[in-house]
Amino acid sequence: MSSRILVALRIAAPPEVVFDAFVDDIALWWRPNALFSFTPRSPGVMAFEDGRLVERLASGKVFEVGQIRTWERGARLVFGWRQASFAPGMDTEVEVRFEPVEQGTRVTVEHRGWDSVPTSSVARHGFPDAIFLQRHGDWWRALLTELAERAKSR
Repeated sequence: MSSRILVALRIAAPPEVVFDAFVDDIALWWRPNALFSFTPRSPGVMAFEDGRLVERLASGKVFEVGQIRTWERGARLVFGWRQASFAPGMDTEVEVRFEPVEQGTRVTVEHRGWDSVPTSSVARHGFPDAIFLQRHGDWWRALLTELAERAKSR
């Protein structure tokens, strides 16, 4: 079984604009979620920089969430996703697709690889697979709604 989250939202802006809002403005639209924080010291400020997604903490420390694996402006972005509690070998990946549709862009987020993170992991909060994936999917859906507002204002 492959544990993954798949959410999509239509945004009334061209793919390049939505992509740029996703990567350049992540600090403005990203909303932390206490259940899915990257470190015990989160939240910080999210940023794409130096080929990676990072969270800059108030202490000045930088937590690397993941390396950027694919960067196709206006089309596709793939990056790793780790929480500080992940053991070696636990690796999830986020793929974001930006597809032109009538009057805008369909943004699809696929967050895969959760089968590498055991149910007993603190990152899953003891939730069974279906409940964990549903809650995390709800968060991604809320994040895309924030992204849509940001993209429309560019």
